[in-house]
Amino acid sequence: MARIPLHPTRDQIELPMLLDCLSDPTRLAIVYNLANHENRESDLRCGDFSGFGAKSNLAYHFARLREAGLVHTKIEGTARYMRLRRKDIEARFPGLIDSILSAVKRDADRLELPECEFVAVEDETPKRTARGR
Repeated sequence: MARIPLHPTRDQIELPMLLDCLSDPTRLAIVYNLANHENRESDLRCGDFSGFGAKSNLAYHFARLREAGLVHTKIEGTARYMRLRRKDIEARFPGLIDSILSAVKRDADRLELPECEFVAVEDETPKRTARGR
């Protein structure tokens, strides 16, 4: 049985924690990339952010984002999928996330924000071998 990560409810999202979380350039880049890929068919995987830093460091940043209420993390097998909690943040602090994201977009070149690299999802269909026929 997979452990389900804890997420704050919409009412538990606090402005100081949210702003403190976004003050880190790595976390700001993660949120910016999640926002840029909201229209994808699937959420982004943690592995899509491998170019942002070491795996252990990224795990720390992902946890901080989740605890602040900025992202929702879903675990499927060994993969973790994330999406921006735009509706919850917008309901709690109207216009805030759009203002932050538009400022980041305007300054993206100066901030030198990394972009995620999509990890190819392996075909999970069992492959037949000579013995497996």
